[in-house]
Amino acid sequence: MSPVDHAEDPEPSERFPAGLLFVPVRSGPAGCTARFFRTPLGGRTAVAFTSAEKLTATLGPDQASIKLSEPALRALAAPLGVTDLTVDPPLSAPAADRSAATVRERENSWHRWHPEHVGALRVTGAAAVVACLNLLIG
Repeated sequence: MSPVDHAEDPEPSERFPAGLLFVPVRSGPAGCTARFFRTPLGGRTAVAFTSAEKLTATLGPDQASIKLSEPALRALAAPLGVTDLTVDPPLSAPAADRSAATVRERENSWHRWHPEHVGALRVTGAAAVVACLNLLIG
């Protein structure tokens, strides 16, 4: 029998690198939660990195991470319907600029509404309630 050359094997016996993977997480009310991403076609995928340096280069220095094995990450993602796993993605979309959104939210805040506008909304809402009661009562 001839020896198998894994360099030419289109489907190697090991699907992913052995060992622990660096998985990006975000903090939540119950601790940290694995982050799931979207593929270019819109499907959900779990993402992991083989080194902390690769994670930092792709997602930035502020990205928190935990170490998980590939089967553990798959077991964590499966109940959420995430079956794809991407190891060492080459790039990701840049983070959203929250500063512009925060300024826009402040400018459109209800605190900046004129008191007459708020009163008009209250009157309109009360009129709608009265109209509904008239329909129900007859």
